[in-house]
Amino acid sequence: MIFYRKKAVQAVWFTGCILLFVAPVVLMFIKSVSFGWSWPEWSPDQFSLRAWEVMFRDPALSRSLYVTVAVGVSVVLINFLIAVPSAYALSRFSFKGKGVVEALLMMPILIPVLAIAMGMHLTMIRLGLTDRITGVILIHLLPTLPYAVRVLKAGFDRLSVDWEEQSAVLGAGRWTTFWTVVVPLILPSLRSTAVLVFVISLSQYVLTAIIGGGKVLTLPMIYYPYFNSADEAVVAGFSVLFALLPIAFLIVWEAIIKGYLFVIRKP
Repeated sequence: MIFYRKKAVQAVWFTGCILLFVAPVVLMFIKSVSFGWSWPEWSPDQFSLRAWEVMFRDPALSRSLYVTVAVGVSVVLINFLIAVPSAYALSRFSFKGKGVVEALLMMPILIPVLAIAMGMHLTMIRLGLTDRITGVILIHLLPTLPYAVRVLKAGFDRLSVDWEEQSAVLGAGRWTTFWTVVVPLILPSLRSTAVLVFVISLSQYVLTAIIGGGKVLTLPMIYYPYFNSADEAVVAGFSVLFALLPIAFLIVWEAIIKGYLFVIRKP
């Protein structure tokens, strides 16, 4: 009886995930290749790739995809460089002012990002970082770094110090322990952090517009003008692109993780 109840709960969760995450993307894809499909009709009048042709006819689209991926991957890497040691220190050590440091790290998500961005804009003008991809990457750290620190700190909190102590007893150095013991054990947190940061960076329109000045074209910069158009198929096509980018990033990230695990486990 318990077995069938567990299976029923799993089936409900699986169905719910399909309806919430997969079905909308599939619906958007069908909408992007259909023509003359409106409520309450159950199926389109005909199928056409016209919307995708319109999208890829725009010469700025390919460049915006490249810039979007470059910015997103750079933001993820910088977040790891800052968030991993910060989260480790906050999780493992007690020091005076620790609560203040945690509060400061969370500040960008407690205060409206737009207010901070306007002040940062003036600073970046003086530093010559506006209208450049470097400035956009740095400003994307504002809404992403607090989440990265929070997720990774939770991962370190769940990881017992005994694993590191046991590794030290067996003669492993600090760096060896970190790369062969700590990192594999917090991979779920690293996986979640990478995808979350990439998605947040991908969705930034206002910050990119303010710091990029319209010269750094990411996918949202092209998507939102199309969103105001009456061509629902084109809008649906852009929505599918937005959904595919995180999926593609997750696939590549999983491949990197598997390669890393293969290397450290290789005798």
